[in-house]
Amino acid sequence: MSKKLTITVDDEVYSGLHSVVGRRKISRFLNDLARPHVTRRDMADGYRAMAADEEREREASEWVENLTGDIAHEPR
Repeated sequence: MSKKLTITVDDEVYSGLHSVVGRRKISRFLNDLARPHVTRRDMADGYRAMAADEEREREASEWVENLTGDIAHEPR
């Protein structure tokens, strides 16, 4: 269930939300941003959910492997 909320933000924040997040995506962005600060969701549950996402885990492993490869080739 969703609730409608009216908030007030600075002009600069309003413009930034429209240009960076997009007009039809602001509510979701703010909801996702606030959620970890106002709910009692267990952090371990979140980590379990992320670990269960095989595609995300594959991308994370690939990123780490590429990062360590870059470090090995940096001049000292």
